[in-house]
Amino acid sequence: MNIRPLTDHILIEPSAHQEATKSGILLPETIEKDKSGEGTVIAAGPGKKTPEGKIIPLDVKAGDKVLFSKYGPNEIKVETPEGEKEYLIAKEEDIFAVIE
Repeated sequence: MNIRPLTDHILIEPSAHQEATKSGILLPETIEKDKSGEGTVIAAGPGKKTPEGKIIPLDVKAGDKVLFSKYGPNEIKVETPEGEKEYLIAKEEDIFAVIE
């Protein structure tokens, strides 16, 4: 399945972080925790439209590693040949920075 974001929306694959306590005990993924706030851009829309119809291009592109608002993106689940995969859809204003 191909997903093509519209306008200033961005498809993000969240980074999988393995959590550990200060003493080094690894916590299982089943523990409830906050979203990571870091991920990789999979696809980005063309940009935001002005009232005059001009498109302002986005500052991010596919492949960029980004930091984003924990509460801005919407979660979606996509069926892939490997099984169900979780992605996030965010607006450009929910992206704080590109990690270089």
